[in-house]
Amino acid sequence: MSDDFDLIAETREDQGKGASRRLRRQGKVPAIIYGAGRPPRALAFDHNKVIKQLENESFYSSILNIKVRDNSQAAILKDMQRHPAKNQIMHMDFQRIVEDQEIKMNVPLHFIGEDVAPGVKVGGGKVSHHMTEVEIVCLPKHLPEYIDLDISEVELDEMLYLSDIKLPEGVEMPALAQGPEANRPVASIHIIKEVVIEEEEELEPGEVPVEGEEEEAPEGEESGEEPAEE
Repeated sequence: MSDDFDLIAETREDQGKGASRRLRRQGKVPAIIYGAGRPPRALAFDHNKVIKQLENESFYSSILNIKVRDNSQAAILKDMQRHPAKNQIMHMDFQRIVEDQEIKMNVPLHFIGEDVAPGVKVGGGKVSHHMTEVEIVCLPKHLPEYIDLDISEVELDEMLYLSDIKLPEGVEMPALAQGPEANRPVASIHIIKEVVIEEEEELEPGEVPVEGEEEEAPEGEESGEEPAEE
């Protein structure tokens, strides 16, 4: 069961880049909510409260309760833009949901049994995660916070694929309907080979690297002197 997340929003009439910049200076996050056959609506949220809720992994794959005054709307987070350098949310997109309409979401994978897998415990290998989330389709009531992938019986040099994931009731994975080529690897156990890279000797400015062994200089040339005439 997903956690309950309440987001207190306020409506906004001004839109555009200038309006969004003003909101951010006021400590707010510009957002939009759309879907369910209704017109899009521009919203704004308190930035500090949003940042706090984003610390919970479940936020990204849960049904969110967006409150505007006395009205509430169930929604899911569809897109979020972050500042490339600051811990700042630039914009958020939400999709309204209704109980009888399926939704498409990316849900995180939780890998369990890594420490007891034969490929690790006996074979000495390490687990590689090729994917950390999967796209699913389900009704809102069946939306899981995450999906477990048990690798406790995986041997060395063995790989698990999307088709090895046990989906909860009412949940489907669109990729599996696209044919065998879409059955991508999810996790594997292999011996990680370490490659030692030797550091190249640094050359002095103007020095030219010499390949192979140096040829011996003729007698008299090593010290820079002219060969003696006979």
